[in-house]
Amino acid sequence: MRNLSARVRGAPDRLLRDVSLSVAPGEVRGLVGESGAGKSMIGKAVLGILPRAVEVLSGEILLEGTDLLRLAPADRRRRIGATCALIPQDPLTALNPSRRIGPQMTDRLIDILGWSRTKAQDRARDLLAEVQITDPDRVLRQYPHELSGGMRQRVLIAAAFAAEPKLIVADEPTTALDVTVQKEVLRLIAGMQARHGTALLFVTHDLGVVSKVCQSLTVLYGGLVVENTTLRDFFPAPAHPYARALLAATPKYTDPGSSLVPVPQAVLDGVQAQVVAADRGWRNG
Repeated sequence: MRNLSARVRGAPDRLLRDVSLSVAPGEVRGLVGESGAGKSMIGKAVLGILPRAVEVLSGEILLEGTDLLRLAPADRRRRIGATCALIPQDPLTALNPSRRIGPQMTDRLIDILGWSRTKAQDRARDLLAEVQITDPDRVLRQYPHELSGGMRQRVLIAAAFAAEPKLIVADEPTTALDVTVQKEVLRLIAGMQARHGTALLFVTHDLGVVSKVCQSLTVLYGGLVVENTTLRDFFPAPAHPYARALLAATPKYTDPGSSLVPVPQAVLDGVQAQVVAADRGWRNG
């Protein structure tokens, strides 16, 4: 992604401000920032599912050298459907409650990739086993409401890897889960990603999660990238004041009685000034 800008149609300011980041094959890049920073918007832009009210103003979304934004809409949908996938935030609302799990996993393989139904069903069964579901055939026959939250998220993880995509966007995939289930789901995602060698853009607000599953990191504020870095460089010494403040505000699990440290107002004022300056330069340019 290079210099991607987007806004609500007709709005004077942008939602995404010249966003640039990259995810290499086999890499997990964390995308972090507070609520409203634009994390999920970036993921939706990559997958071509931005809300109708949002328009892309400029920039490129490159997949294997092809700018997806320059493709005709139908070609873009086919390309994204064949090469990208999403692990959504809420497994209950992501699955159709009126359909069994089996068709929800296999329809994409049959309709977009042209697989036979038998091949698609075998692939779904194998992937459910890979995410440690002990009776895949039974789960394929069940409806979403018959599964626990953790089981539903396992189904969505399996479905995301079904077509061997080049890129997966994981949009806060543990947020709707119990704390006791989150660790196992993170372990499953990391294991699947490593075995399949998929590029993974991991959207989260939790730096603790980033430290466990990511190799690189992009920090956002107000749709503006304030830091692109590796984890090796970030955790010892973030470069940007806002990134340092986010890290300092992370709860210390080794010291449960310690007080939370808010982001200082001076830091927020400084990064907000960067956002205002970026939009001023965009309008004047």
